[in-house]
Amino acid sequence: MRYVVTGGAGFIGSAVCRAAIAAGASVLNLDKLTYAASLESLAEVEGCPRYAFRQADICDAAAVKAALADVQPDAILNLAAETHVDRSIDGPSAFVQTNMVGTATLLEGALAYWRSLSPERQGRFRFVQVSTDEVYGSLGAEGRFDENSRYQPNSPYAASKAGGDHLARAFAHTYGLPVVVSNCSNNYGPFQFPEKLIPLVILNAVEGRPLPVYGDGGQVRDWLHVEDHAAALLRLAARGRPGETYCIGARAERRNLDVVQAICAALDALRPSGAPHARLIAHVQDRAGHDRRYAIDPGKIESELGWRPRIAFEAGLRETVAWYLDHRAWWEPLRARYDRSRLGLAGAAA
Repeated sequence: MRYVVTGGAGFIGSAVCRAAIAAGASVLNLDKLTYAASLESLAEVEGCPRYAFRQADICDAAAVKAALADVQPDAILNLAAETHVDRSIDGPSAFVQTNMVGTATLLEGALAYWRSLSPERQGRFRFVQVSTDEVYGSLGAEGRFDENSRYQPNSPYAASKAGGDHLARAFAHTYGLPVVVSNCSNNYGPFQFPEKLIPLVILNAVEGRPLPVYGDGGQVRDWLHVEDHAAALLRLAARGRPGETYCIGARAERRNLDVVQAICAALDALRPSGAPHARLIAHVQDRAGHDRRYAIDPGKIESELGWRPRIAFEAGLRETVAWYLDHRAWWEPLRARYDRSRLGLAGAAA
């Protein structure tokens, strides 16, 4: 298999690149290298002759066309996205540009490329639009999102991802482009940018800083290890049914406060000099429009494609904490290059 992975220097994208190379595929990583990108996340595959990197923006139609012509991929996995909800509240336009305009540009390039292929290669080609459970809005106390759930995005980030998904579906319906859409739950694991909840809490604790918990911490998220997610996406690229949506999750619902406390417990065991780390927990003003609960029913991808998550949340979280403790050289430069002040308060007053 030959893949073009957009956003391959990001958290999930780099995991997909590493997994694809490990599986024997060839990968072109197409990434703009925004503030959250890290080529250091790909150090283990940099020397592989089946891996290549090209700095480009998916909004650049000429760059997209050239990449597809050069690589002749069997699948495109679109992971290029602005993803941080707090940032989308403060500046939604950047999210619209990448997540909607960029997706539209990439789809147009993919359509032209797909039409140039032989019928046999057209049948094997897939465009995998990688999305989020946040497009569905907020659940009540019961139930789970599935492929028939109604879109009801509540943040600018979620709305921009929903727009990209709708464009992908439209290209499948109108033009016959073999699109597969995935909606995943919250990812965690190594190489995640430090502004996200789990690495933020780990690194703040290491530095003796407060561990911010939004509101009462009762928001529920369904956690999925990034390596399990990468395996699922490669399965969709190879065997996903065109025109279909697949929800990807690990049935690991946890309250945010419980996740923070579990990180503290792992740190107490792995770094006892700072114990008890839970003393640093600080409840702060909640995010504007904060969704209360997400949960994914992954039954479709499990039954149709045989995918199952391998990594239990408790074990995966402890391994993640240990990884950050052991890889200061990876995260320390990232902590130094972005403003760590609280974001996402722009909508609170209104």
